[in-house]
Amino acid sequence: MDLKGRGALITGGSKGLGAALAEELARAGARVAIVARGAEELRRVAARIRAAGFEAHAVPGDVGDKRAAHAIAGAAAALVGPIDVLVHGASTLGPTPLRLLFDTECEDLEAVLQTNLVGPFRLTKIVAGAMAIRGSGLEVHVSSDAAVAAYPRWGAYSVSKAALDHLNRLWAAELSSTGVRFLSVDPGEMDTEMHAAAMPEADRGALARPEQVARRLARLVADAGRIESGTRLAVAEP
Repeated sequence: MDLKGRGALITGGSKGLGAALAEELARAGARVAIVARGAEELRRVAARIRAAGFEAHAVPGDVGDKRAAHAIAGAAAALVGPIDVLVHGASTLGPTPLRLLFDTECEDLEAVLQTNLVGPFRLTKIVAGAMAIRGSGLEVHVSSDAAVAAYPRWGAYSVSKAALDHLNRLWAAELSSTGVRFLSVDPGEMDTEMHAAAMPEADRGALARPEQVARRLARLVADAGRIESGTRLAVAEP
């Protein structure tokens, strides 16, 4: 996919992989809208990208809030035009320190699912129809190795990411004839605030930088037409 002039919407774009990917896609010529709850941090990221000579817009909003979904999609389209690339990067761990499932409140599990699973579902329902009418579009679901491995204390997050992977496959199967493509990507362990909150004892120096992973993910987005829709990929390797 040639990203020049394409509209890209990235959730979770105020920090970590989302912010780094926004910069990479903007460098490739995309018109980028980034979404997150932290308005000031989000605006700083967009301003930094614009200062480098590229296009980026801040769209403050909570993807886990049903009432915000249409406003997010509408604001993004008004700023960057039709959404050709939608990256579902917004995620939450739930309460930290991470806890066993038996110690997880039902409300905390529900909140994690709202952000990590239901939010992407809502945005796809809003955006994918227009993609299908145009006959093209790409959606990327940011997953985790916790979606396929059962790590104690990662329950709520793991469940949400496993479901997100399957949601990705289902969208791909149901929209296979429309030209809209879906990918699920596991970025691997990165030196981010989320990782530090989940594993404060980890050696930060041994973790990948979000900027490194974003470069690989941006190349994957550009080559997505060669990848079977619905595929789950690991992008941690060089």
